[in-house]
Amino acid sequence: MIQADKILKSLRLTEKSNLQSAEIGQYTFEVFKDANKFAIKAAVEKVFDVPVTRVNVMNQRGKPARNRKTGRSNYKSDYKKAIVTLKTGDTIEIV
Repeated sequence: MIQADKILKSLRLTEKSNLQSAEIGQYTFEVFKDANKFAIKAAVEKVFDVPVTRVNVMNQRGKPARNRKTGRSNYKSDYKKAIVTLKTGDTIEIV
């Protein structure tokens, strides 16, 4: 039994991901670090009821950031990102 809330964190909406979803049917999700391609595919198919053809997964390093008050530098959190490709003609409704 797949628990989608333990795999998918959120849908990432950026200019590039919006363009990919409109033109080639690829959607970008932020996922938990222990999720793999098979679990991500099953979770997306269960939650959004669409057939998935391909899943690409990558680990993103946190970007450097500075504290405005103290001037100290640190890093934002690392995260895992999944790009899910749907079958041609299928879409995910973003509300």
